[in-house]
Parts: sequence; C-alpha cells; structure tokens
Amino acid sequence: MRRAKRLPLDELAPYLLSPPESPQRINWRSVFGNDHPVELEVGFGKGLFLLNACQACPQVNFLGIEILRKYQLYAATRFAKRGFKNVRLVKADAREFLRDCVPEESLQAIHVYFPDPWWKKKHLKRRVFSADFVVQCERTLQSGGRLHIVTDVGDYFAVMADLLQHHTRLKLLPHPDPKEPSHDLDYMTNFERKFRKEGRTICRGVYER
Repeated sequence: MRRAKRLPLDELAPYLLSPPESPQRINWRSVFGNDHPVELEVGFGKGLFLLNACQACPQVNFLGIEILRKYQLYAATRFAKRGFKNVRLVKADAREFLRDCVPEESLQAIHVYFPDPWWKKKHLKRRVFSADFVVQCERTLQSGGRLHIVTDVGDYFAVMADLLQHHTRLKLLPHPDPKEPSHDLDYMTNFERKFRKEGRTICRGVYER
C-alpha cells in the first residue's frame, strides 16, 4: 500500500469510532450529531467507495468497518484532508459489530464489495458471509433498505446468493450495468478498478428488505 502522509491522531480522532467495550446498540445521532440516513460499508480497504459516496451524498452518514488498523488510519487521513463530516470508521470484526452494536432497522443500506472468499477449509470461519451475517443484515436494514454485494469470484457469489435466499426474506432487485468510469478514481473500489482493467467478470447483486 502506497503510504500517504498520515495526519496526527488528534486530527483523525473525529473519524475514528471505537466499538463499545461490551455489546450494546449504538445511537447514530450521538455518533454523527444528526438524524440523516446511515449506510454501512463492510471492509472499506483504502476507502475509495466511502470517499466517492461521502462527496456525492453529503446528507447521508457513512460508517466503514475494517479489521486492520492501518486501513482505518489511511482512510481517515483521506477524509480529514478533505474535511468530510459525514463518515466514521471503526476497527472491528464486521460480523460481531453488526450483531452486537447496530440497532434494528437503522440502516438505509449495507455495502459489501469484494470480500475475501477464504477458500481453504481451515479459513472458512473467517468469511464475512454466513447464515448469521445475512440474518443480521436483514435485521439492521430499514424497510426498503438495500444490501449491495459485489465480487469477482463467481463461486463465492453463488454462496452469498444461496445464503440470502434461504436465510432471509430480502428480495433480489434488477440493477443496471455499472457506468463507465470517467477518471481513475471513478470506480466503486480499488479492487473494481484493478479487476475491470484486467477484464475479469464481476458479479453484482442488490437485495431489498
């Protein structure tokens, strides 16, 4: 990962959300200081999706979850340098955070882009998508809320679709083909940019509660 010059922690602090020490539901107004709709991204990486989303939708609050501290600080630096006010980043296991901390029917959307498929049998427990995870997605989405999933791994997409079909009542929606990017940052994520330039097939799904 190319290093951007990281800002001091005191300048990044407004963007860094600490998960509760014991399981408890978060109050979004106390986090963002307003009652705007909240959307959550699981595994934000370098933060390209959140960067574009915050700029395009200033009246929406975005929360990003990432397991690695270095990505949390990297993305926070990007947002702080631009002065965004509608994004927070938490270092946590997304499965546990969604289950323990996110209030029922409180999210406008959940975004899961290019999750690691963890193919080895001994690593399967690390997968984001499980029966419990999709149940928690359904629980935390508002009526009309949407789950957006994207992957370059067809077999994993089939696993996701099967879990959603058999463990939730979320409805698969038709969705348009992705737009052609107008510049090098006009992609959903860094992985999307890489894989589309390589000509890989990308699987996409949008599900609605």
